[in-house]
Amino acid sequence: MQKQKAFGLWSAVFLGIGSMVGAGIFIVIGQAGSMAGNMVWLSFVFGGIIALLSGYSLAKLAVRYQSRGGIIEYLVQGFGENLFSGSMSVMFYLSQLIAIAAVAKSFGAYSATFMQHGDTAWVNIYAVGIVLIFTFINLIGASIVAKSENVIVIIKLTVLISFAIAALFTIKPELLSTADMPPLSGMVFAIGITFFAYQGFSVITNTVEDMQNPKKTMLRAMYIAIIFVAVLYIVTSIAVLGNLPLSEIIKTKDYALAEAAKPLFGEWGFKIMAATALIATASAINATLYATAEIGYTMAKEGELPVVYKYNVYKSFEGLIISAILIIPIILFLNLAQITTVAAIIMLIVQGSSHIAHLNLIKETGAKPWVVVLAIFSMFGIAGITLYSTYKTMPEIAYYLIAAFAIAFTVEYILRYFNRRVVSKQTA
Repeated sequence: MQKQKAFGLWSAVFLGIGSMVGAGIFIVIGQAGSMAGNMVWLSFVFGGIIALLSGYSLAKLAVRYQSRGGIIEYLVQGFGENLFSGSMSVMFYLSQLIAIAAVAKSFGAYSATFMQHGDTAWVNIYAVGIVLIFTFINLIGASIVAKSENVIVIIKLTVLISFAIAALFTIKPELLSTADMPPLSGMVFAIGITFFAYQGFSVITNTVEDMQNPKKTMLRAMYIAIIFVAVLYIVTSIAVLGNLPLSEIIKTKDYALAEAAKPLFGEWGFKIMAATALIATASAINATLYATAEIGYTMAKEGELPVVYKYNVYKSFEGLIISAILIIPIILFLNLAQITTVAAIIMLIVQGSSHIAHLNLIKETGAKPWVVVLAIFSMFGIAGITLYSTYKTMPEIAYYLIAAFAIAFTVEYILRYFNRRVVSKQTA
């Protein structure tokens, strides 16, 4: 008798929704709103379209190459076992570290505001503290936190949906007026940041080995999850910009979603939204740290990271400790806008590279070439636009990106030519 697989259509959909509706929206809405103003909802529309294009390509790859390695496996399948695919795999690992740093920084910002500590030092203290706490929890076993994830998803969805629906009835039309609309370029520039809020949909592809009838289920689950989240984000952004003046969005961009609850629900609304943000960001940090430890272990086993990442420490791996150590300086030396922007651009480039790899595999996957090509242009186009838009205000972003790619290629070169370790394909 064949064993029942863990993931059907709706369990995969809820996993994708839970992964996307995490810290992203709490971080992004203020950052993107400060750039796009009352047109930020349109940035979320385009961010959702790009996510759908990328999701289609990744879903087709997942069905053909059924591996928990996900994007790493697709890069190796498409580009072969070489320096480039190895370096991009290391880059994917680095993107996870930067994403955790962004979420932790957001946790710090909400914590400092919630506790009425205005000093930037407190933001960093809370951010580093939460990373260290969940590193310890993952080392001793994160089963309790993992089991509570479904409850956390329900809490954050309930709060966000309730806020969005209620806030729609109190919108001030003048705040959404086209007369006060910022330049359209601001909306375009914000698309890269809003895409960060959709990050998490790719986790659906990692369930392929445990999915019932993936050929039928994978793409449907991907579409349903992304469309649901896109609608939620668009409505939430309209509710926020319709209740909070742009000047307040800019002033409170690190915790704008909580601030937007004040006009409607008063101080209690602010506290409930801030508390929800803390729960959501904390759960995202825990889940991503766990996933990063697993990614580090898998990459070390396949030759993509030093063997030290495989060594067991209590109920996790030494790679978890190394990852936490690498995350801390990112938190301390970069502000939230910098971390979010770097994370968004790197994720766009890594996913864009996986879609280029897909072109080399198009006959194997049966995907529509024009959709994959659109996904490629969308990823790299938005990455370029985001980099261009931040060049004047944050010119250091370009240097951080160059440094990240240099580190990835150096690590891969050292492992490949000195340790003779080569990443290998996991599926035929």
